[in-house]
Order: sequence, then structure tokens, then C-alpha cells
Amino acid sequence: MKTQQFFWFAPLTLALVSGLTACSKAAPQAGPPQSQALPVQTMTVSSAPVPQSDEYVSTIKSRRSATMNPQVDGNLTRILVHSGEFVKAGQELMEIDPSKQQATVIAQQATEQQKLALYKYNQLQIDRQRKLFADGIISRDALDQAEQAFSNSKADYESSIATRQMQEKELGYYHINAPFDGVVGDIPVHLGDYVSPTTLLTTVDENRDLEAYIYIPTERAAEVRRGLNVEIVDNSGNSIEHTAIDFVSPQVDDGLQGILVKAPVRSSALRNEQLVKARVIWSTSPKPVVPVLAVTRQGGQTFVYTVDDKGGKYFAKQQPVTVGDTVGNDYAVLGGLQNGEKVIVSGTQFLIDGMPIMPIGGAPGAAPSGAGN
Repeated sequence: MKTQQFFWFAPLTLALVSGLTACSKAAPQAGPPQSQALPVQTMTVSSAPVPQSDEYVSTIKSRRSATMNPQVDGNLTRILVHSGEFVKAGQELMEIDPSKQQATVIAQQATEQQKLALYKYNQLQIDRQRKLFADGIISRDALDQAEQAFSNSKADYESSIATRQMQEKELGYYHINAPFDGVVGDIPVHLGDYVSPTTLLTTVDENRDLEAYIYIPTERAAEVRRGLNVEIVDNSGNSIEHTAIDFVSPQVDDGLQGILVKAPVRSSALRNEQLVKARVIWSTSPKPVVPVLAVTRQGGQTFVYTVDDKGGKYFAKQQPVTVGDTVGNDYAVLGGLQNGEKVIVSGTQFLIDGMPIMPIGGAPGAAPSGAGN
């Protein structure tokens, strides 16, 4: 029995010893996991034309804008348009009660007819008197009196025509018409209001030919000139129109201490008296640019991640930079980067300084298909 027990334990012992030996040999092979490189897209920094500009508040004004005031007194009997309506030249906008003036015109027309009848009668008389005088039947004095009566009646008739025309023209003042094609502005008056030549009825603005009024500080007086490029932008910084200065005032505005310059604008998105921003471009020079998506901000500082090549292994390097205005989808770089450096343009939200990366394409700066250089 003892002999059998010895041989039964012996294989078990050998198996345990073998298992422990195998574990002790496999243990050194286990270690901390290696950090996996993050695939990223990169680009090489290069220069692009960057404008040097300043922004100013500008007012859009129409080259043709009319303030509508009546030329006669009276009560408004009709308002035929509403604010914002487009009207044609000559279209009637409002009517002031014309009844009194209409009566005056009718009375003057009757007077004119009376003068005409007398003039025609005297015209016949003078023809007869001239024949009688030629036949020696009447004297020179009688002929002269007939001539005088004819001349007086002719003058009275002509004067009556002029008076009637004047009254008819004044009757036209009771109808307020658009002076040109344009858009009706605010209408502060109402039906029945008594108006006079000092009353503002409305405005008519032609939105076809507009100008941007820009006041340039006197410090820039030496640089202001016709032909300078101007970009009109909205409050969000989006470009509305590109134009150029075509007028420079020879005088400085006393109140604003600025020089008025004008630039034509034709965008349908602009309206008379609208306030916009005008970006005056003084010059253009080459500067390094990087995509907007490559720039990150931390604590008020701007950074980009560049490619740090360490013997064929690539790491992300956080690089502080100073950026200027945007140029399309890029930032102008004012400091911190040089042409030829490689910047990471994708996955920047996952990067930290010193993190291993794998530039797509197998080498830093190899832009993927479709990526800009």
C-alpha cells in the first residue's frame, strides 16, 4: 500500500512543478500596454495674400431719395399707398382735398371764356374799322380807339389763359405723386389730417443706386484714395459685397473729425439708411495661414498642434500662435509659425501635448486626398 501511494503522488507533484515553471516563464512577457498613435491629417504651412484692413460703421444711402412735403394746405382725403410699397414715377401717393381749388379753376375757366368772346368780337370790329378807314368813312381817332380796344381785349384774354393754367397747375399740387421709381418710406400722417408745406408726408427712396458712406479717421488721411477696395459685411462678419472707394471728400467733417468717402453698392440685401460694417483694405501682403479648424483656444491663448518628428516616430506638439483676421476658411498667422512647418488639421479635440500620432499618408505633411495644401 505504501508503494502504491508513492507512485500516485509522484505524477501529481511533477505536474504542479511543471505548471509553476511554465507560469514563471510566461510572466516576464506581460507588461504595460503601448499607447496607440492617433491617425491625423496634416498640412504644410504656406503663405497666402492677407489684407491689412480696418472696419468702420457705414451708412447706406440712396443716390436718389425724396422727402415728400405738400405745397398747399388742406385735409388729406386719400392715401393710396402703404409703407414699403414699390411705386412707379408719376404714380399718385396721396390726395389733399382739392374741392376748393377745383371751384377756383372752374370759375377761372368761365372768366377765360368771357375774355375770349370779347376778344373775338373786338377782332371782328377792328377788321371792319380798318376797311372803313381805308374807304375814308371813319377818322384816324376812331380807328385808334378800335385798335386800343382790340389790344386790351387780347391782353385780357391772354392773361386769363395764364391765370387758368396757373390755377390748374396749383390744382395738381393737391395730388402727391412719386417723383421717380422707388420704395415708399414711413407714412406718419393719417386720413383727415390737416397738412401744410411743413408737414412730412412720406419719403420715396430708389434702392437701385446706393452708396456706402464711410468716415475715415484723420490719422489715415494720407492713405485714403480712390480705388481702395472695400468689403461690406453684416453684423456677423459675413461678406455682402466687394466694392471700391470712388469719392473722397476734400474736407474733414467738423463733428466726426473724419473724412467722408463713398463706395457704390448694388446688393439687393441693402436698404437706404441701413447701418453696416465697411472693411477698408489698405494693402495686401503674404503671411502664413492655417485652417480655422486647426486652431484651438485655452485660457484666452490660441494654439495649433504641429508634428514633432523624433527619429521616425511622430508626436503632437502644442504650439502657441498669434492669429489675425480670417481669410476665407483660414486664419492669418501673425506669430508662432513659419512656412514649411507641419500642422495637424483633424482630430485636434482629442490631442494632448506629446501624444503619439500617425500622419495619414505615411509621412508628416502628406495631405489626404481632397485636403487642401
